[in-house]
Amino acid sequence: MIRKTRNLIGFGILLIMSFVATKAVAADAICYNCPPQWADWASQLKSIKQNLGYDIPHDNKNSGQTLSQLLAEQSSPVADVAYYGVSFGIQAAEKGVVEAYKPMHFDEIPEGLKDKDGKWFTIHSGTLGLFVNIDALGGKPIPKSWKDLMSPDYRGMIGYLDPSSAFVGYAGAVAVNRAFGGTLENFDPGIQFFKDLAANDPIVPKQTSYARVLSGEIPILFDYDFNAYRAKYKDKANVACYSRGRHCSSSLRNEFGEKLTSSRKGSKNT
Repeated sequence: MIRKTRNLIGFGILLIMSFVATKAVAADAICYNCPPQWADWASQLKSIKQNLGYDIPHDNKNSGQTLSQLLAEQSSPVADVAYYGVSFGIQAAEKGVVEAYKPMHFDEIPEGLKDKDGKWFTIHSGTLGLFVNIDALGGKPIPKSWKDLMSPDYRGMIGYLDPSSAFVGYAGAVAVNRAFGGTLENFDPGIQFFKDLAANDPIVPKQTSYARVLSGEIPILFDYDFNAYRAKYKDKANVACYSRGRHCSSSLRNEFGEKLTSSRKGSKNT
């Protein structure tokens, strides 16, 4: 049963409609960090249930909370699959809390986007940028760059997820740092940026904040383009997404934009 579960999650996100398998009978699985408001997990899990018979509940952890839970449960695993940002996947592999698993089409995943043994692998990517609720700006101009955020016009309107816990927060910190000349070995430019940004009273949640952008509570959020596109085309919201001064659709992908999944080491269905 666990092997079937791994097949389901391992490549179901990419090839859910083309995967042919025997319908599961009363089979459940646990996926950590599968929030319904992120990367269309709500529709994916519903489709998995309808097409394969697996009932997988939503889970609202972020990447850091997922890794912490896996470590805490190392002696008695609960999750079957974990979904998190690449840096957390690398840590999970190093700490021995996931097992090697290669789903169908594993060889088609480019080098650098997977562990060679299958302890983690990328299932999708996104362009990091500014996800903006235009209506919530109150007539202020749409910010199109990191520097624009320093304007006092945006005081109390900017949000970014906690870089120490959520992967998209970490990706945002890396992107800012590199934009201002920093490297992975030198985070001084990024640290200075966030120190300066503090004057604008940014909102720093730990969890996915898609709904808070749509409601206008956080008009400007460091986020991936796929969330902005969901807001624009599915929820019909008046939003914009800018990365490197351009619309996200015309920007290059940030190398830290990948999300990935891993099979849990010794996972059990309970």
